[in-house]
Amino acid sequence: MASKAHTALAAFRAELAGEVFAPGDPGYDDARAVPNARTDRRPAVIARCAHVTDVVRAVRFARELDLHIAVRGGGLGLAGTEVDGALEVDLRRMCEVTVDPAAEAARVGGGATVGHLDRATLPYGLAATVGRAPGVGVAGCVLGGGTGPLDRAVGPAADHLIGVELVTADAERVHANADENPELFRALHGGGGNFGIATALTLTLHELPRLAAVTVLYRPESGPAAVRAFREVVGAGPDEAGGAALYLSGGPAPRCAALVTYAGGEEELRALAGPLTALPHEAEVRGARAPGLLYPPGGMRAHWSARCLTGLPDAAVEAVCALAADLPAPGSRLLLLPLGGAVAAGAAGAAGHPLPYQRAAWIVHPFACWADPADDERALARVRDACAGVRPWSTDAVPLTLIGDEGPERVRAGLGEGNLLRLEKLKRRYDPDNVFRFNHNIRPL
Repeated sequence: MASKAHTALAAFRAELAGEVFAPGDPGYDDARAVPNARTDRRPAVIARCAHVTDVVRAVRFARELDLHIAVRGGGLGLAGTEVDGALEVDLRRMCEVTVDPAAEAARVGGGATVGHLDRATLPYGLAATVGRAPGVGVAGCVLGGGTGPLDRAVGPAADHLIGVELVTADAERVHANADENPELFRALHGGGGNFGIATALTLTLHELPRLAAVTVLYRPESGPAAVRAFREVVGAGPDEAGGAALYLSGGPAPRCAALVTYAGGEEELRALAGPLTALPHEAEVRGARAPGLLYPPGGMRAHWSARCLTGLPDAAVEAVCALAADLPAPGSRLLLLPLGGAVAAGAAGAAGHPLPYQRAAWIVHPFACWADPADDERALARVRDACAGVRPWSTDAVPLTLIGDEGPERVRAGLGEGNLLRLEKLKRRYDPDNVFRFNHNIRPL
């Protein structure tokens, strides 16, 4: 068997246009590293693919040696961090974004990040509602039913998915859209990487010639008042209003900030954010673009999770603000993300692919960042405590892109109880051996 593996690996190296790394190779440790220093992944082989033909070759190689396959896009997700002994298909070289301004659409490579997408679309005055930080992988966010900064205005990115180019567990190239393989296309709205390797996505873009943002920073004691004001600003505002209320660790106590984004002009934003800027505050920053919610800083250890809330009454505000006091420093944060607007409208099924969390009103997103491995348990406990602290107002539904491995019940909730059987049947068709299991896994029925 060792001889067979050695021969297959040599042939694989020779035929791949990209790079192949195995343990002991120069560059293997750099290739396997991820931004989150808490993750120490050791794949059996890493295939850094240059194009879709490389992906097909990689899947064939894995099946020949009976290896499970982990897919690495461009992003930072917690799911799929334990890939020891697997073939890792690294798509980061496949990050090209091609914009069709007339059709207001973009073809996005499977390894592209939000940063790649923004740089390609902004010269045309277009944007996509994908991810909340430049380092987020587009494919993982869209296929996993993730959230973005323009969700309230235009709906989540999954609602604007036009088509997917996929390599299946049988090394077949498949296209999925509303007319071609429609059941697979439906499953890719939240089913993640369970059905194959997404080598490219086509997304609808939105004309946004004006985008305004303001960030207001408050002292810790003003946090509850600022969060309540943000709740009212977004709740009473138009669907074009979004942003986040967040606590940032650092200093003697976490600072509270309110980020308001508006898909419109500066004057409209100024009036909209008036209740927030009227409160006593330390700083105020305005700009044409919302600052990215960066995570994690390179070399730092990180963990995060999320809970969806049915509402944000004053008691929930007080609970969130109290929980923020225990954030580990430095760089940790606790975010409150508003839903509603076009997100809730999509929950009625207008797009044909409603996500379970779309009926929620808010997302609580604790994010811990720390340097010392000795602080692991404390930091993980803070994230768990933050989620537990808002349980009285929570719904089980959750965007799976915002959580890691939290057990099968959380996956079931994220996929939707009534949806799971349908997805399990489709998994049996496209991946009966569960080759693609390093994700929020759907087991074949």
